[in-house]
Amino acid sequence: MTNTIDFNAGDNRYEIHVDGTLAGFTQAFVDGDVVTFPHTVVLDEFEGQGLASQLVAAALDDVRAKGLKVIATCPYVSRFIKKHAEYADLLA
Repeated sequence: MTNTIDFNAGDNRYEIHVDGTLAGFTQAFVDGDVVTFPHTVVLDEFEGQGLASQLVAAALDDVRAKGLKVIATCPYVSRFIKKHAEYADLLA
């Protein structure tokens, strides 16, 4: 099983694909130097595989690499950041 995570600028979201099939996404709206994450979805057939955490970690790593900050209105992203203190510095 091969997972890939990319930013889909046209749909304002980071997407995770499993063997080429869309498995989930986290919406990411960029406004200046802040990225707001309002919603994260993993499709039913892909739940329970840890994909949401892989997706959010990759999205936050990308935000960090771009020198941006985060507003986590998505409950999952908010909990993820609280659980993984190494991302707390990204909060706007």
